[in-house]
Amino acid sequence: MPKIEAGNGIVTHINVFTVAPENQQLLVDSLLEAVNAAKTVPGWLSASIHKSFDGRHVVNYVQFASHEAAQAVIRHIASTGHLQKNLQLGTVAAGQYEVVHTVVKD
Repeated sequence: MPKIEAGNGIVTHINVFTVAPENQQLLVDSLLEAVNAAKTVPGWLSASIHKSFDGRHVVNYVQFASHEAAQAVIRHIASTGHLQKNLQLGTVAAGQYEVVHTVVKD
């Protein structure tokens, strides 16, 4: 279960893919394969895959216990070919973040 709260030390990696609509589901499926490979790496915590209603974007929200764990997972999915497959299906803007504020309805 994703934990979205400030100050817990969790590293969040957010990938925003731009895809042709005919590739959206292919990318979702490919990301799910990558997630299943990644979740075996120590320090991997969770992944949430989102697709836009217009068919042009896919967002992958992944959480890791640390920066080191994030790097280990990236190395692992690159070594298995999953990273390259995802990049063939769309372009990506990627970044690693920390949660600094969370606001919820009272």
